[in-house]
Amino acid sequence: MSSVIDWPALENAAIDVRTRAYAPFSQYRVGASILTKSGKIVVGCNVENSTYGATICAERSAIVNMVSQGREELLACVVASRAPGAATPCGVCRQVMAEFAERLPIVAIGLDEAGAVVERAAYDLETLLPHAFRLRSTP
Repeated sequence: MSSVIDWPALENAAIDVRTRAYAPFSQYRVGASILTKSGKIVVGCNVENSTYGATICAERSAIVNMVSQGREELLACVVASRAPGAATPCGVCRQVMAEFAERLPIVAIGLDEAGAVVERAAYDLETLLPHAFRLRSTP
């Protein structure tokens, strides 16, 4: 189990995967990286669709990748997008994150046109999504 969060590695992974986003409609490329309980960094990027409703955000893309690789608990998340501002995960992504983590530190970074970090903001999932819906089955 990983107890130390390597934030620079998570940021670099999110920035790198952002370049592979499929965003022909909005041109708004987002990359996300998550750290799993075993210490693995898993990435995802946004993939747009012409119907918009079928678009998947970077954060959910990373979580889907994590699940397909063996479903683990999330320990940390970084989201990278183009400035202005460091964009936080959308409401749907926040709810999906809550499915895999009770508490989750999230860093949002805003990048300039050259890809340099111009803003960094830290949050906790509980702050971004107070009173998250959780349906737990009982044995």
